[in-house]
Amino acid sequence: MPYRRTPQVQARLDAQREAILTAAGEILAERGYAGCSVSAVAEKAGVATGTVYRHFPGKAELVVELFRIVVDHEVDAVRQAAERPGTPAERVAAIVETFAERALKVPRQAYALLAEPVDAPIEAERIVFRRVFRDELARHVREGVRTGQLPPQDADLTAAALVGGAAEVLIGPLTTDSADAVGALRTFIFRALGGKDA
Repeated sequence: MPYRRTPQVQARLDAQREAILTAAGEILAERGYAGCSVSAVAEKAGVATGTVYRHFPGKAELVVELFRIVVDHEVDAVRQAAERPGTPAERVAAIVETFAERALKVPRQAYALLAEPVDAPIEAERIVFRRVFRDELARHVREGVRTGQLPPQDADLTAAALVGGAAEVLIGPLTTDSADAVGALRTFIFRALGGKDA
């Protein structure tokens, strides 16, 4: 007969897992991926290292789940930003600016999300992350083309280029605490879309 966990045992395991993910998130924001070791996470979460391994096979799997949680929050935030009134180009700019502003509040975490050397499973998550943002931007580019507010263009290609360009622009500020380049993003976005400068 298979072992069945009682509700109390399951609740304790769920609480442990949540504490581990919270601790990993805090360490990622403080020290980046390189500093987010299983032992550091265990210590911060107040559990044994073996407990972390009972929930996650290793560091990469732990950070993959953490990335998914962070990305869900970021996607929600940029979608809310895109609901503001404005032209399709203004909504594209709002998405990129919102992501940039949020990234600069947690630079180590954002750098880990975007560019820090990581293990292959996290690199695969980055690709998913970029595609989600590309698709959100492309939706508004397509609307702009459809309504004649933007010149004809391949919405997916434009959106992918904007995601890549924004990520590249952010790497400097995330590693130097200087946000000078971020202010020019809005002008770059409008020019890349083929519209007039905002």
